[in-house]
Amino acid sequence: MNNINLGRVLLGGLLAGLVLNVGEVLFNDVVLGTQMRDFFARYGMPEPGGAFLIAAVTLTFAVGILLVFLYALIRSRLGPGMKTALVAGLILWFAVYIYSGVVNALMFGLPIKVLALGIVWGLLEYLVAAIAGGWVYKES
Repeated sequence: MNNINLGRVLLGGLLAGLVLNVGEVLFNDVVLGTQMRDFFARYGMPEPGGAFLIAAVTLTFAVGILLVFLYALIRSRLGPGMKTALVAGLILWFAVYIYSGVVNALMFGLPIKVLALGIVWGLLEYLVAAIAGGWVYKES
């Protein structure tokens, strides 16, 4: 129980990262596509290119791995299963969406409706990713 299975962290983390990446594409391109393009035009910014997309996808997979690693760390205290995965998902969701979402909303003047939609979307995204990654993870 004290040994973390790093192979399973990586495997579960890649699955969690895939869930997060798919969620981000759906949110930013499908749900908010028009608003995102308007935002870039309003601030005279080019739309994100290939280098940004590679960095964003790679970092999102890294967050998925971190999510499953956090699950593995807290599972010895909370036990294996969905409850522990949800706690891990909530912790990272707060760090990623609440902190950066509110800071960015204040900095760029995002409408509260867009901020709220992003926060709720992110919550669902992180909880699903945590459940998927936790499902794959097994102790060594």
